[in-house]
Amino acid sequence: MTSLSARVVAYASVREFVPLYGLYALLFEDHGLDTRSISSLFVLWSVVAFVSEVPSGAWADTVSRRGLLFGSGALLTAAFTMWLVWPGYWGFALGFVLWGISESMKSGTFEALVYDELAARGCEHRYAAIMGYANAGEMTCVFVAILTAAPLFELGGYALVGWVSVAITVVDIALVGTLPAAPKVEEADEIAGRGDTVLVRYMSSLRAGTSEIRTDRVVRRSVVLAAALLACLAFDEYFALLARESGAETGFVPVLVALTAVGQVVGAATAGRTATMSGRTMGAVVIVGSALIAGGALAGGALAGGIAGFTAIGVGYGALHNTAIVAEARLQDTMSGRARATVSSVVGLTSEVLSVAVFAAYAIGSLWLPMAALVAVTVLPLVGLGVVVPRLLPAARPAGTERER
Repeated sequence: MTSLSARVVAYASVREFVPLYGLYALLFEDHGLDTRSISSLFVLWSVVAFVSEVPSGAWADTVSRRGLLFGSGALLTAAFTMWLVWPGYWGFALGFVLWGISESMKSGTFEALVYDELAARGCEHRYAAIMGYANAGEMTCVFVAILTAAPLFELGGYALVGWVSVAITVVDIALVGTLPAAPKVEEADEIAGRGDTVLVRYMSSLRAGTSEIRTDRVVRRSVVLAAALLACLAFDEYFALLARESGAETGFVPVLVALTAVGQVVGAATAGRTATMSGRTMGAVVIVGSALIAGGALAGGALAGGIAGFTAIGVGYGALHNTAIVAEARLQDTMSGRARATVSSVVGLTSEVLSVAVFAAYAIGSLWLPMAALVAVTVLPLVGLGVVVPRLLPAARPAGTERER
């Protein structure tokens, strides 16, 4: 189990060690894009992701999941390369198209691969803890990468930050080969035994996954909750712009943004401990986390106020990150497993659709409101989500038990 955890954490973490994360919004702005143009890129990113999300999930229930992760890594490398060789609106847009497809190929695929490997070992109850460690590793690498962006920028500007990021994505492609390849829990063996073609298996997986969501109320509610919580994390794309608006210099922006990554590290690392939280507890965490983000955004100030404000944002963001991991783990326990990646990809699709609404709100709201007010306003719907969480979150399943059907 230790070896499995290490391989999963290593792959997930290195993929997120991208110094460019701390500065790409400023890269866009410094190449002539305003908030509306930048938001349109984020919308394009999400639209591409949700259009390809479920089809890629069904492929992950049909063909090699590691093969899809190899392809995902290659597209991510190409996306960042495109930004560097064609630094204009259309170059950025093409990069986001590639990135969106890359994320859809990974989303659902990675989660299903890990869960089915644990199922093969009879250790499904370890899923929340292992994915929590993986997410903590991701956020730790984001934190270090963002801090690394500051000296890299001083040494070589956006070019050095970008090419270092590209090189790291290549390393992560190699790590895909270390991931396990357990047989899928769904009825793939029976299908293969009939000698069906890949297309037939693909359509079977697609129907099985979407049918389960339509007909199983518990699964459907779990999908809605997990997707909503993931979508609530979309506004982190604007944290760099928020820091610059507060008066921080470009070289100091990554430091402030890194504070939010610290919160995410803690939130993810403790997911194993909070995996059995009740719906009421999760609802309270969502509401308190939302309040901290709104208050931190309104704190203002480039130094003392900025540090205090971004610390509050980090705590709130980490709390939401924790609830998203727990909600996704409950979904994995709830579904039948016949088309695990397909169902997981519906979560990604739904969250991307909601993210588009968030990005659109920023694009329109920027006409009248400063970034601090926009961040505060966009977290208000989370209060309503916190109220209904107890109705959406499935009860925790005791270790070693099967869901009753």
